[in-house]
Amino acid sequence: MPCPALPDGFDLTDPDLLHHRVPLPEFAELRRTEPVRWIPQPHGVAGFADTGYWAVTRHADVKHVSTHPELFSSYLNTAIIRFNEHIQRDAIDAQRLILLNMDPPEHTRVRQIVQRGFTPRSIRALEDRLRARAEVIVAAARARSGPFDFVTEVACELPLQAIAELIGVPQEDRSKIFDWSNKMIAYDDPEYAITEEVGARSATEIIAYAMNMAADRKRCPADDIVTTLVAAEDEGNLNSDEFGFFVLMLSVAGNETTRNAITHGMHAFLTHPGQWDLFTRERPSTTAEEIVRWATPVNAFQRTATQDTELGGVLIRKGDRVGLFYASANHDPEVFTGPDTFDITRDPNPHLGFGGGGPHFCLGKSLAVLEIDLIFNALADAMPGLRLSGDPRRLRSAWINGVKELRVVAE
Repeated sequence: MPCPALPDGFDLTDPDLLHHRVPLPEFAELRRTEPVRWIPQPHGVAGFADTGYWAVTRHADVKHVSTHPELFSSYLNTAIIRFNEHIQRDAIDAQRLILLNMDPPEHTRVRQIVQRGFTPRSIRALEDRLRARAEVIVAAARARSGPFDFVTEVACELPLQAIAELIGVPQEDRSKIFDWSNKMIAYDDPEYAITEEVGARSATEIIAYAMNMAADRKRCPADDIVTTLVAAEDEGNLNSDEFGFFVLMLSVAGNETTRNAITHGMHAFLTHPGQWDLFTRERPSTTAEEIVRWATPVNAFQRTATQDTELGGVLIRKGDRVGLFYASANHDPEVFTGPDTFDITRDPNPHLGFGGGGPHFCLGKSLAVLEIDLIFNALADAMPGLRLSGDPRRLRSAWINGVKELRVVAE
């Protein structure tokens, strides 16, 4: 039975939709009546030479697609479910050099190398420095009189510092990385007046900056992650191009997503004051995972079918695009008790906010969880009386569940 909640022309990747809300009611109806549904689109509106995609909304189906890369490719059309309609195909194909858009075995080779930067020892080595930065960030926000923007004053800073610390970006250059990564994903939002060309130029700037870092470390090795990843290419390390695209991915996947998780988490706490009271008293270790489930900063990625296959009782044809709607999966009542309840003690919590498993499970999960824990502990210590002073202003985007501004005030 066709889903009655979706009128003709309703597109789950319409940037105007996410500009206002995550379509949780529609997701719920799709899971119930048509969990794998064809969503038609005007030809080329998403940047692809097709007329739509399959929307996958159940937790089990999202996991199935994620864990079968031989059937569902990230490489063929990339993982980005909607580009600007004016993008050229060669610009899409160029993104296949990013780890997010690779398939095994190439993905396996590159991921095995970059995982060296995300070992438990590497993350532990950052913890004291990031804790100190979190405390400085919160203290500076606390010193402000009157309302302030939580996004710019708190949420954006620690993820940027974490990625910069990880790869050794000097403090004086870190604002450049932040600015470039913002421009790369803001092309759907008219407030930023960012064109595809500006976004592409920003991506080029990040890649060039990272390649210069790689070249420096090859000339003068240091005791840092960059040297570990790029020195001695013939011993299975990254070449300069690969390192450049790795930093490009980190700038978005590690910066934008964690910033939005922190922002959504703060909004959730301040609209669920009982949970904020609980956190300030007890600091449950399960908090960060629930924040990521609730926030689901990446609303959707996509895969492309490599052959005819069946999913949820529906025939998917070779070449069809398949949208993985993580926000829907993270509210699936077959998996979560009370999925529409923000509960920081939720355990177990098999959410898909870090991906649906398989080869593309989030490389930096442990770093993201650490950042979220550190910033909210610092906030609870210094600003337990924080309250909202305005509604969040959302990012207009086809796939990022983003917040541009969240006004708060410390009491």
